Amino acid sequence: MVEIREVMDIREASEYLGVSRETLYKYVYEERIPAFKLGNRWKFKKTVLDPWMEKQSTQREARTGRRLRADVR
Repeated sequence: MVEIREVMDIREASEYLGVSRETLYKYVYEERIPAFKLGNRWKFKKTVLDPWMEKQSTQREARTGRRLRADVR
């Protein structure tokens, strides 16, 4: 089993989130994902990413649900 560290670098975070490093860099530069710089490297805290992912998924479900209800009418 792979250990998931509390503070992850770009490679570890991209694996944890299931996106490419390029996509993750894009999200960082667009300020779409919580990250911080330590020196000249981007870092990600697991305890910050987990609630962020939960919020993203519930917002997406809410938008999708509203759209589906509107289509039914």
